[in-house]
Amino acid sequence: MADYDLIVIGAGPAGLTAAVYGRRAGLGVLVLERTIAGGQMRLTGDIENWPGAVVTTGEELSEAMRNQAQAFGTEFKDAMVTGIEVAAKGGLGHTVKTNVGDLKAPAIIVATGAYHKNLDSDKAREMAGRGVSFCAICDGGFYRGKEVAVVGGGNAALEQAMYLTNHASKVHLIHRRDEFRAHRLVQDRLDKNPKIQKHLSHEVHDIKGTDGVEGLVLKDKKTGATKDLDVPGVFLFIGSAPHSGFLPPEIEKAPGGWIVTDRALKTSVPGIFAAGDVRDTELRQIVTAAADGALAAMGAYEYLQGLK
Repeated sequence: MADYDLIVIGAGPAGLTAAVYGRRAGLGVLVLERTIAGGQMRLTGDIENWPGAVVTTGEELSEAMRNQAQAFGTEFKDAMVTGIEVAAKGGLGHTVKTNVGDLKAPAIIVATGAYHKNLDSDKAREMAGRGVSFCAICDGGFYRGKEVAVVGGGNAALEQAMYLTNHASKVHLIHRRDEFRAHRLVQDRLDKNPKIQKHLSHEVHDIKGTDGVEGLVLKDKKTGATKDLDVPGVFLFIGSAPHSGFLPPEIEKAPGGWIVTDRALKTSVPGIFAAGDVRDTELRQIVTAAADGALAAMGAYEYLQGLK
């Protein structure tokens, strides 16, 4: 016999929204979370692009979402998921393996999110959310009229550097190699933007500041010389990766480990859905993750109805 109708793995915006929609549909829902709810959202400072809120914080929004899910009767369990055992044909449900025991449900939503690759620096990790950002769309507006830095050399770095010129007075683009990896078309567009200054063959040697970023120290990879860059914010686009390593091979993944879904957010395994940043998607934002959670929950409801 299954322990729950629906198990949601992850308590970020996708998982918490899925819990609300699942409970409203009358499902018995368990959310597996690690320590505190919110995921990457909780690490975000001010948020000004959540519908209906001029400004809120990641911590406030995380708490509000969790409280709402709990008010609808969602059960929460602090657990680390180590794997999923896919049900055999005709079985009673998939098994979620955790550090506190096995749990069974006929429907599962994987909403474990993704993580941004950070600089290999204690200071960079310490300053996350205090001048070190991973999202130009989220945080660019806080630097109107100021100079900022972007680190990276791929399409995302160049495209986000161009986006930031809508707010910043100047964008310093830092890349450790002597040429960018981005597509030529993207590079051509970048070259036409007068507000971007390139720093090729440079890396971030140090981050200055105590309570927040006050500047960077750049190191020339060829000569070893250093120079100061006075910026209050640095945006890192050096890659991201999904929290999907625990998933079984039966669940199809795109290159990089991103979960492949159809438009209804079904994975390649019946009864298992994916929502939010962990899946193969074009835009990873709080609002899109929440929308995914709603779609996945209703997809799980329809799937369960079909089992009756």
